[in-house]
This record gives sequence, structure tokens and C-alpha cells, in this order.
Amino acid sequence: MTALPLTALPAGPVRQTLRTHREGPVLTIELNTPELGNTVTDALLDDLLAVLQDQDPAVRVLVLTGSGDDFSLGGDRAEFARHLADDPTGSGIRVSGTKARRVCDALTGNPAVTIARVHGKAIGAGMALALACDLRVGSEDATFRLPELTLGLPTAWGGLLPRLINEVGAARVRELVLTGRAFTAAEAHSLSILQKVVPAHQLDAAVDAWARPIVRRPPAALRVTKTLLNSFSAASRLADVSALDAELMAAVVSEAHHARGG
Repeated sequence: MTALPLTALPAGPVRQTLRTHREGPVLTIELNTPELGNTVTDALLDDLLAVLQDQDPAVRVLVLTGSGDDFSLGGDRAEFARHLADDPTGSGIRVSGTKARRVCDALTGNPAVTIARVHGKAIGAGMALALACDLRVGSEDATFRLPELTLGLPTAWGGLLPRLINEVGAARVRELVLTGRAFTAAEAHSLSILQKVVPAHQLDAAVDAWARPIVRRPPAALRVTKTLLNSFSAASRLADVSALDAELMAAVVSEAHHARGG
């Protein structure tokens, strides 16, 4: 397929945190702050949402990946601390959490089929971004971790917990969340966090093997099928209260801050 240029993106943060590439009906979004481990900042969330909202309807497959050694090391702790310093009641954290939910919902509800291409570390919020995608392939050396509890935070980011329980099962998720331990791509595959694991040099080929048949599907049938899959998935988690993620995160952090005499 011949590479097609994207419509020019506005100057500023989009070019600082993301790289985008369009090849026919396939759009690739690359988290592009490798010097920071592609940490999930407010700027990155703003840029992701802007690209997703401006997405060409002709895009049939969207690939989410990361530049450098890691997919994403998760949330930016320094930015988190700044939010708390600016307002100990947690208003900045609420705003950030709301952005996270909107981005993850935009990935899950995207009219295109979304594919997470995971390598290196996928931690916390980074893992949540991958999990929001329809299909997930990881390199054999990829590792995953949910460290929120070890950092004194609830696992409340972008609707991660209900998605994880729906894909993996409550018992296994409970162990991963409460221990905060790292786990391998092989285990992630056994848990259905990844649907495919390949050697690192075969990641692009694995993505292409999924994308090629998908882009040949009739567009209307593809959209309706994805909507049905999402609807049936949502029906199995009627008690999903992840809309409260931002409030829960802000409340816990604010309380801890006050308890330390902050």
C-alpha cells in the first residue's frame, strides 16, 4: 500500500508527543516521548484525543504503538505530584482522569478496529491504553505491571479495572492488582491480555497479518460487528462504575496528602 500523508496537524504538542503515519486505510499512532518512556501525560492524552476525534472515516484499522524501548511506562508521577501541589483537593487529578477515560473510550468505541502493538514495558496507564484496543500483540520480551496500589493509588484509570476483569476474570485480576508484580508476555497471553505473542522482529508482520484481512471487510458490516462485540461485552459488566475513576483517584490521593500533613 502507498503511504498517504495525514491532514496537517496543528503545530505544538501533537508533534511533541505523537507521531502518526497513514498507509491507505491503516493509521498508526506512535507514542513518541521515548526519553520519558512514553509516559502518559496530560499533553499526550490531549494529543491522542485530538487525533482520534479528527480521524478520517476511511480509516479501517488503527495501530497504537510506542517509540523507543518501551510501549509506555505509565502515568507521569512528576505531573501527578504537580497537580496535587497546585490543588491538594485533587481537581487537577480529576481533570486528568476524565481525559484518560475519554481517550480509552475513544479507542474502544473507535469505528476502526484498533490494534495495540506492544514491546518492552507496558505499565499502569500504558497497559490501560493497550487494553482499550480490540486486538493486542506483544513481543516475547514485553512485560506488564499494575503498580498503582504499591504507589498508594487505587486502580482507577481510564476504565482499566472493568475492562481487565471482563477480559481476564476477577480472580486473576485480584492477584495482579494486589501484588503489583510484573508478568511476562507469555503470561499476558495466557490471561488474554495479549491475543498473540511473537519475536520482536515479527511485530510488524503480526500487525499486518491482522490488518490485511480486516481492511477488506465491508465497512458497514465491520462497524456493526464491532458495535455488537462492544455491546455484548458491556452487558457482561453492568456494575461498571469506572465513570467514577477520576473522582476515586482524586479522593484517595487528597486524603493521603492530608494525612501526611501536606
